[in-house]
Amino acid sequence: MLQTSLTMNRRKALMFLSAAGVTTALPSLTQLGAAHAQTAPAGQMVVGFSQEPTVFHPHLLHVECDEGVHYAIFDPLFDVDEKGEYFPILAKDVPTVANGGISEDGLTWKIQLRDGVTWHDGKPFTAEDVKFTLELMMNPNFQSWRRAGHELIEEITVVSPTEITWKMKELYAPYLAILASTFIVPKHAFEGQDLNDGPFNQAPIGTGAYKLKNRVPGDHIELEANTEYFGDGPYLERVVIKYIPDLTVMYTQLKTGDIDVLALQWITPDNYAEAQTIAGLNLELMGAPFVEGLSLNLQRPVFQDPKVREALYLATDKATIIDVLYYGVQLATESYMPQQSYFYNPNLPAHSYDLEKAAALLDEAGWAIGDDGVRVKDGLRLSFTCSTTAGNHLREQTQQFIQQSYKEIGVEMLISNLPPAVMWGDHWMLSQFDMALAALSLVSGPDPDSSDYLRSDASAAIGGTGQNTWVYQSAEVDELLAKGASMVDPEQRKPVYERLQEVVRQDLPCLPLFQHVNIRGSKVGVQGLVPNVNNRVDTWNIRSWRWA
Repeated sequence: MLQTSLTMNRRKALMFLSAAGVTTALPSLTQLGAAHAQTAPAGQMVVGFSQEPTVFHPHLLHVECDEGVHYAIFDPLFDVDEKGEYFPILAKDVPTVANGGISEDGLTWKIQLRDGVTWHDGKPFTAEDVKFTLELMMNPNFQSWRRAGHELIEEITVVSPTEITWKMKELYAPYLAILASTFIVPKHAFEGQDLNDGPFNQAPIGTGAYKLKNRVPGDHIELEANTEYFGDGPYLERVVIKYIPDLTVMYTQLKTGDIDVLALQWITPDNYAEAQTIAGLNLELMGAPFVEGLSLNLQRPVFQDPKVREALYLATDKATIIDVLYYGVQLATESYMPQQSYFYNPNLPAHSYDLEKAAALLDEAGWAIGDDGVRVKDGLRLSFTCSTTAGNHLREQTQQFIQQSYKEIGVEMLISNLPPAVMWGDHWMLSQFDMALAALSLVSGPDPDSSDYLRSDASAAIGGTGQNTWVYQSAEVDELLAKGASMVDPEQRKPVYERLQEVVRQDLPCLPLFQHVNIRGSKVGVQGLVPNVNNRVDTWNIRSWRWA
């Protein structure tokens, strides 16, 4: 158990972030083609999520909690481990220039696939499934969660059941990282079905270590072992993903033994001191790629003036939120880029809490105090609603604290929180919110590309595909994203992404609060958990989870 002071300073937090992968060694991570586990899957593990997964098709619009299930059911061609290194899963090898998988100009790709892999329904996995998946992501009639990178493929050839090649229109450096989070789906499951609303969405079929056995909406999902899995694992006969939106209740169930692992939202900092005293618990401080912030819907007239956004940021007391509400555990940031990334820009303007300057900015922008104390400009009141997940008490306390600060400068922030499944459904994905308090991971694993979140055409609310829920439009950002993606050399790419962070920090489509340092709790005896800052969910290697 970690015996770490709650008054953790910046240097200590960075130490924990850089040491995020030093706990349990991952069994047979790169040995997925080796012999199957020697013993049959045994026992069950109950995993706590604070949000309910509802999107089981991995390529429809979804959020991180959905991926918590995707990693159990599906496999990508390859993935990224905690050290930032790629390892093969459905592919025999990770394609490189050295092994002939990628041409020297980066335009021709060749993937050799594992033989003998089967889908959960017993049908064979082949290169046709890979071709179908890549074409599905590009299909204009499919509501794809991601087209960046995939849209550059112009020719796919199935050479044999275990070999596929394709050509790219241009070099796209982030594509290896994008493929690492692209789960392969079975072609046969979609034949004669609606691509967007077919039975697959509720009865997914994958090649993964676990199969979906049962779902009780509002309560839990039951996964059963795929005993025909081609790799090492699974080790558990059954995994139950239990969703509990109230973080205090979820923590209580960890204490009482009803939950074995907290894998989403984790232990809140206000419970960390007590958790260290509980026998039978393992605690880990984990570096995470998520940045907590106040996301702004830039379609709303009140947020279209950059001076309003800057004033709101000045009126947000980040230091007190981190030190008092989050017990100093979280790491203040000015960027969406994880601070341990090679591409992180440490020279962004430092935030200051200054109500007088905030009020002066609003005066300068023509927002005058109205009779009710709320500023008005051209008949528009400076009023909006902030939403987040109901039951997350620290976020709710943060909202209330910010609400009071904004009131002092004549800004009315109403609060209306929603159940997680509603909050992260159309309300978030289709930008139906005004302001949202949320944690986002914008990068593509170890690659700094953030096209799905920052590109102007990546907003579902205006008919695009992607997760630019801010509806942020910037010609310079679009140019920088394209430029960075056209380069391979990290040293050449670094200044491009540093400038990109400068532009986003200046434009403030999101007011950044802190980068997450998560406190994960699990029962003594749980093995195989490996923190991975290159991945958005803890279940990235659930195939390896087991009991001692």
